[in-house]
Amino acid sequence: EVQLQASGGGLVQAGGSLRLSCAASGFTFDDYAIGWFRQAPGKEREGVSCISSSDGSTDYADSVKGRFTISSDNDKNMLYLQMNSLKPEDTAVYYCAAPRGFLSCGGWGAVPYGYGGTDYWGKGTLVTVSS
Repeated sequence: EVQLQASGGGLVQAGGSLRLSCAASGFTFDDYAIGWFRQAPGKEREGVSCISSSDGSTDYADSVKGRFTISSDNDKNMLYLQMNSLKPEDTAVYYCAAPRGFLSCGGWGAVPYGYGGTDYWGKGTLVTVSS
């Protein structure tokens, strides 16, 4: 069974840090791009960060550059997002995705939800940053 499970969300004060994890099962990352999205109430989904499983190249939304770091452990089928210097505007549901067939991080933010099959889009973990 294909599954992606994000964890690590919670309540943190502005300026604090959180580390999100995403455990993938039932498939391997192969050479596809994988990463994180977020959606805040009343706002559009945002592509936060992406990492290419083939060459390790990464991409970040401008809103998180310099504060967030994406990483993966392909042997363990794990994806991570280290979030530092958190701001109230980072408050959102964060979810991981490994859309099949998406080979590079270019255009990550525009990937339609469910691309490659909804099984490869995990359910989210809530991050709340208080001011």
